[in-house]
Amino acid sequence: MLRNWPTVPPNGRPGTMATLGQGPRCRTLFEVVIQPVVIDAEQAPWKESVVRAKPKTHVRKRQPKSSPTWTDVKTKLAALDRAALLDLIHNLYAAHKDNKRFLHARFGLEKDVLEPYKRILDRWLWPDVLSNQDTSVSKAKQAISDYKMAVGAPEGLAELMVFYCERAAGFCSDIASDDEGFFNALVRMFERALMLANTLPASGRVDLVRRLNAVRQISHKIGYGVGDDMDFLISKYGDDRVKRH
Repeated sequence: MLRNWPTVPPNGRPGTMATLGQGPRCRTLFEVVIQPVVIDAEQAPWKESVVRAKPKTHVRKRQPKSSPTWTDVKTKLAALDRAALLDLIHNLYAAHKDNKRFLHARFGLEKDVLEPYKRILDRWLWPDVLSNQDTSVSKAKQAISDYKMAVGAPEGLAELMVFYCERAAGFCSDIASDDEGFFNALVRMFERALMLANTLPASGRVDLVRRLNAVRQISHKIGYGVGDDMDFLISKYGDDRVKRH
């Protein structure tokens, strides 16, 4: 029988905990209903599993195999005899026109080594808009990079850069373009061409700088500050003869 429900629990603080019985041995209802259960570890039914449990180990993920490199290719090439190597080069030559152009330029087989690269520049810098062709700065710049890798002669490189500027400026002047990305690329190429031209002997430099000056004059008709930017570059890198014009 529950009796004498004091409002003060055994800890002496006011509360609502009920007790059973009276005197110092009285217990709270909480102590009667909920009692701690003590289990002997020696008799625990899961003792074996506890004893035998092993810490989890982290499985290291397998690293993906790295892609082949030129070192791997060079090792394979070194094992080929002359006939097998020639056959491999022949297959590469026939596989893509870029490979043909590269080998022709490397061995100087064209009458005009620069002509194939100029065709690419002309296509992507002064397209036929009536035939729905578009411009591509990246493809035009790639042609110059390809020549640099195949031959890399400073005179040829400067010629292609100047030709880039001539075609790009001519196209903008012809169709009244408003493509600022195209303009910015033109100004950057103009600067590169001017800097490279200044490293060449006077016999090759004079004509290139003269042509760049003509590009500058055309670019003033384009607007968007293109001509002004070229004025600054001419004053920075150009020779005195160009600055006076």
